[in-house]
Amino acid sequence: MTANLSPATSSGSAPKPPGRSPRALWHLGVNAVVVIWLALFAAVGAAHHFLPHAFWLLVHVLLLGAVTNAIVIWSGHFAASVLRLPEANRGAPAALRLLCLNTGAVGVIGGMLFDRWYVVLAGACLVAAAVTAHAVWLVRLMRRALPGRFSMTVRYYVAASALLPVGAALGVVMARGGLAGDLPERLRVAHETINLLGWVGLTVAGTLITLWPTMLRTRVADGAERAGRAALPVLLTGVGATVTGTLLGPPPLAAPGVVVYAAGLVVAGRPWLREARGKAPRSYAAWSVAAGCGWLAGSLTVLCGILLSTTSWITVGERTSLLTAPLAAGWIAQVLLGALTFLVPVVLGGGPAAVRAATASLERAWPARLAVTDAALLLCVLPVPSTVRVACSVLLLVMLLYFLVLLVLTVVRGMRNRRRVAQEDPVPAPAEVPARPHRVLGGVAVGLAVVMLAVAGGGAADVRSLPIAERSAATSADGGAVTPTGRTTRVAVTIRGMRFSPSSVNVPAGNRLVITLHNTGTDTHDLVLETGARTHRLSPGQRGTLDAGVVGRDLAGWCSMVGHRQMGMVFTVQVTGVTGTGSDSRMDSGGTTHDHSGGSTPAATDDTAARAFDPMAEPSAGFTARDAQLPPASGGAGHQVHKRTITVKEVTREVAPGVRQKLWTFDGTAPGPVLRGRVGDTFELTLVNDGSIGHSVDFHAGSLAPNGPMRTIRPGASLTYRFTATRSGIWMYHCSTMPMSLHIANGMFGAVIIDPPGLPAVDREYALVQSEFYLGKQGGTADAAKVKAKDYDMVAFNGYANQYDHDPLTTKPGERVRIWVLAAGPNESSAFHVVGGQFDTVFREGAYDLRRGGAQSGGAQVLDLAPASGGFVELTFPEAGDYPFVTHIMSDAERGAHGVFRVR
Repeated sequence: MTANLSPATSSGSAPKPPGRSPRALWHLGVNAVVVIWLALFAAVGAAHHFLPHAFWLLVHVLLLGAVTNAIVIWSGHFAASVLRLPEANRGAPAALRLLCLNTGAVGVIGGMLFDRWYVVLAGACLVAAAVTAHAVWLVRLMRRALPGRFSMTVRYYVAASALLPVGAALGVVMARGGLAGDLPERLRVAHETINLLGWVGLTVAGTLITLWPTMLRTRVADGAERAGRAALPVLLTGVGATVTGTLLGPPPLAAPGVVVYAAGLVVAGRPWLREARGKAPRSYAAWSVAAGCGWLAGSLTVLCGILLSTTSWITVGERTSLLTAPLAAGWIAQVLLGALTFLVPVVLGGGPAAVRAATASLERAWPARLAVTDAALLLCVLPVPSTVRVACSVLLLVMLLYFLVLLVLTVVRGMRNRRRVAQEDPVPAPAEVPARPHRVLGGVAVGLAVVMLAVAGGGAADVRSLPIAERSAATSADGGAVTPTGRTTRVAVTIRGMRFSPSSVNVPAGNRLVITLHNTGTDTHDLVLETGARTHRLSPGQRGTLDAGVVGRDLAGWCSMVGHRQMGMVFTVQVTGVTGTGSDSRMDSGGTTHDHSGGSTPAATDDTAARAFDPMAEPSAGFTARDAQLPPASGGAGHQVHKRTITVKEVTREVAPGVRQKLWTFDGTAPGPVLRGRVGDTFELTLVNDGSIGHSVDFHAGSLAPNGPMRTIRPGASLTYRFTATRSGIWMYHCSTMPMSLHIANGMFGAVIIDPPGLPAVDREYALVQSEFYLGKQGGTADAAKVKAKDYDMVAFNGYANQYDHDPLTTKPGERVRIWVLAAGPNESSAFHVVGGQFDTVFREGAYDLRRGGAQSGGAQVLDLAPASGGFVELTFPEAGDYPFVTHIMSDAERGAHGVFRVR
């Protein structure tokens, strides 16, 4: 027996013209909404670098938009089918529910994008109301219908619909912000459990009771009905136990709930396995659903392990973010696309031949598509280089776009054929041509080959490696070949902090050397020998093996992560049993000569950016300086919550005329965006690492233990940093990943301005962040050796040398101007001075040194700041003219820390 998925035609009635039925038109219309949301998801994926809250937006466009619409639409269709009321799920009430649902979804997403909590609340209320109305309609439908064999499917839908408003309420609480401690992580896990395992999971489980055997073209297994009835209370108990444990106890207390939920899936899924053994899947729809269920099983296993392995909900929040892609793309999206592939041809109708033709169109090249999707997704969740992850993400996006194109073409072709046939006299149908069978193994091989090419391209684009001139280790100190002994020396080396332990090993000449490296630190590391032998990059906790081959001379080694070698991560292989071993040196691509002891001395080369820097050079025509004008703090009275996503990006920028550097940045600019608030405001900042190495962030404006929010996150990961501003001033924020000096020098710094209470209004307000540059080669990163030696080449305000000489800051005579200044360093101080101006107000490091109108009628000529300190000055310009501003450390002013106020 199979589910009644399409209108039945009485065998004794005369054939009707194959025009479009009202029911089919309804389904095509409402499913167009799902397709629109999927297309929007693809657009967001393509443009995520330019969108705020991009990761959150991707997840909610897919789950709240496409998936929730699909659930409401198709659960109504299946409920009407199994209850034998096929005309029930149409008309004005159903359309109103969908209108309410989509208006609410747009409100939730728009409210988050524009940081309007009340809009999120209104949108969530509409979504909850629409789903609640859907549940009420399902209950009324069950009361109207006669008892049926598979009516328990509708009970799954009602239970799922009852859970979504609870999940929506938790989401609204999180959107409101202002939560302390680990409550945000607890709420997020509870929110995701209810929505993913409850709303989506129960709906999928209830649907597969009948849809799975229908996809396989087989009978529903005996006992499937009993299994479905038995599984539902187990699944609900699992969701409830997980949420209760999450909100009330430590992470291990929530793990039994996940186990119970998995047990419920096992109870429900045993008949599905029997059905698949009886008739193996042979279509994209079936295999896509099966693959999705596999991702769900793996995700539940990993989730249980995460909950049992830590007592910190903050750690759970960080680790469970890794499950978003497997659950959203691996499980939910694949089940959705598989279901649409099977159901859309049924809705199009037109007879068996037309359904088979539409199905064949949607399943074009399905073995290759399925292989690409799952292999690329697997690589996205593994610790691979960021360029490989980007390449695989592009493949996933292409697969989605390909499906959408096939879907639109199939629907258009089907409707066109039906209209053409309806306008002609019926003619005998031609003999059906058997469909070409899919070459499954060949298609899978093609798909895997595509993924391998993407991996190879991504790996080739990874810039993690220092160029190394490979040299044989099997030579003696005088260059002669060493005689292999046939023995192997195996060494275990541990990374602790920024050191190898041990940092040197002794190896008999002629022995083969094999090093096992264990990274117990908190950052990503590797080990490279001067011969070119290396481990792969090791994330914290990982192990790797380096096979150096036969060794006949001393060898130098180091960590190739940028700056780590300069911080002392060096390693030495010392050969015993030979004479005349000496040091060997080499020059790396950054123009630095290194010896085996890890020392370094600068060596200029023709491609260094320092040679291109000319303080007197003019920028290209049309140059526009960074806008230094500062808007006032947002909000009125009362404490405000400032939410923002800051993305780490690697960008190549001009930092002076003709001088380009590859910067590590917050949101694509160096310095990063200026944040502003008042004392008592709360900042909720999500850091997304879209770079190729680990990064972190330290906000001086907040006071809290650094080991959690300031931890280094790997490429592709994110964390949320929350603090309440309790003291005023201009505070530095920066990357705190080691070597911290290099990360700051290469652009990872910015300012948070917290207004002092009662700060008076002024006519104009500017923010200037001073920093120095340690120029590497053109288009390269900062020179780590120069940073270590404090040998800087250039100093700038707001990241570009002398930019306000070429595009001056403006004001008018008599206007009151406030200038906030931060000395970001990483190493040098600032002595801010306006030539021809006098400061009547000086605020430095949280206190006024001078206030206008004092009894002494005093003034100030300079705001002197040590690295990482800041303040503001105020003045008025007495008359029109150009007033230069500089750091009065004059050699730094001559290196680019210079600008002009143009008073007109």
